[in-house]
Amino acid sequence: MARDSIANGSEDGVLDPLDPHPETQSALREWLAFQNAFHLRPERGIEWLARKGELSGWRARSRAAASDIDAQRAVLRRCRVRALPWLAPGYPRGLHRLSDAAPLLLVRGEGEVALLERPCVAIVGSRAASVYGLGFARELGEALARAGVVVVSGLARGVDAAAHEGALSAGGVTVAVQACGPEIVYPAQHRGLARRIRARGLVLTEMPPGTPPRAPYFPLRNRLISGLSRVVVVVEARRRSGSLITARHALDQGVDVMAVPGAVGVATSEGPNRLLAEGARPCLGAADVLEELGIDEPEPPASSSARAVPLSGEGRRILASLTACPESRDALALRLGLSAQSLATHLLELELEGRVVTDRDGRLRVVSERGEDIRRHR
Repeated sequence: MARDSIANGSEDGVLDPLDPHPETQSALREWLAFQNAFHLRPERGIEWLARKGELSGWRARSRAAASDIDAQRAVLRRCRVRALPWLAPGYPRGLHRLSDAAPLLLVRGEGEVALLERPCVAIVGSRAASVYGLGFARELGEALARAGVVVVSGLARGVDAAAHEGALSAGGVTVAVQACGPEIVYPAQHRGLARRIRARGLVLTEMPPGTPPRAPYFPLRNRLISGLSRVVVVVEARRRSGSLITARHALDQGVDVMAVPGAVGVATSEGPNRLLAEGARPCLGAADVLEELGIDEPEPPASSSARAVPLSGEGRRILASLTACPESRDALALRLGLSAQSLATHLLELELEGRVVTDRDGRLRVVSERGEDIRRHR
């Protein structure tokens, strides 16, 4: 259905709480009342909007107290949060097509809402990611941002934060989708990160002002992460995790899902490996994602050099041991006092970086910077 301008909002229909026009403030009150009624059952709200094609007449149906709505408007003014209704021309098309789209998006940041129409890729994964997973997410976010892709994630600890950081380090744009009110940053330790995201991109939510982060809100939030995106990349995730919920939403929405292969037997590899078994495309780097998007990979800056993912303490121990003496996995695990699962986790980061290879006799060997096996040079 066609989307029309909202009151005296801008051409994209964004409602600015600092706009003094009475029509804008009246529309903002009505949309906030609508959001309060339907933010936890968005499909009901979208059904009503699709049937009526306008918000006119909703105010009489609203049960929200006028004082509550005015308090929420005050929060939006104080935090410079714009409101983007489902009926607005600037509402992102990827979300607008969903039967459970957010009736109202609350948007905070210096970026224009039009950036949500650019190619967006969601990078999601475990809060307790490995060193390798964090490094992969950061490098992927950086490379995609350098290619002009908007990196979308959820501002959570672990993979989410690494993806945002990578996009920012490349001078690119990233979008964080939260499961709480727009004036709240969760987790609180990411206030600085959220501030830097807002300086170039956007932090958005469908939750009304004053809504605390609660467990049931995160799965609801995840459908927005996937709906905004053309591709969802799962880096590391347990079998039952929010990242897999995002992937399931993506599949239901017709959004492509990619997964980063992980070591068999490692808990945070179970999610991506399961997705791969079900037909998800492997993601071995930014080139795979850009190919999926139909975007050419940009040439790296002439002054840049490849950066190795920082190793964990165990990774350094393994590398030192194999440099001294190539040996089998079992012998190495025994020498270092590591379980088979722990060894597999740390070997994965070394093997994917090309620092360690497995010889034909099954022994692990270190690879030098020139790409040669270190055999007798010790």
